Amino acid sequence: MRFEQSISIAAAPQLPWDVLTDAEHSPEWTSTMTSVKRLDNGPFGIGSEVRIEQPRLPTATWTVTECDPPTYFAWESTRPGVRSVAGHRIEPSGEGCVVTLSIEQAGPLAPLAGLLYGRLIRRYLETEATSLKARCQSHARR
Repeated sequence: MRFEQSISIAAAPQLPWDVLTDAEHSPEWTSTMTSVKRLDNGPFGIGSEVRIEQPRLPTATWTVTECDPPTYFAWESTRPGVRSVAGHRIEPSGEGCVVTLSIEQAGPLAPLAGLLYGRLIRRYLETEATSLKARCQSHARR
């Protein structure tokens, strides 16, 4: 199953990149995350790990598996029967950039996870995209 949400942001692509990769501050700008903790030190990149607590979802550890600054990163989390990959793509556009957030789930229990959590995942992606836009555009005006 794949879920995706895109949004236009009137800011240079570097700004949403900086906001998204400063993961521990995510609860400051989106209500979909209550706690985010980096589990490693050093620059954000392949192998970086974060533990994320979200309302109505089990706490999960996410590991960065792809990283192409400042245009794309993906991180992955696994549970028995389900592997989730969350993509974060930033593409320049005429007025700033377009950010696409996605979640792709695979594994034998992915259809069940999609049935149980699909509506919530869609809502969280929409909230995160809208909240990211507000955060970036308020910073871009400064």
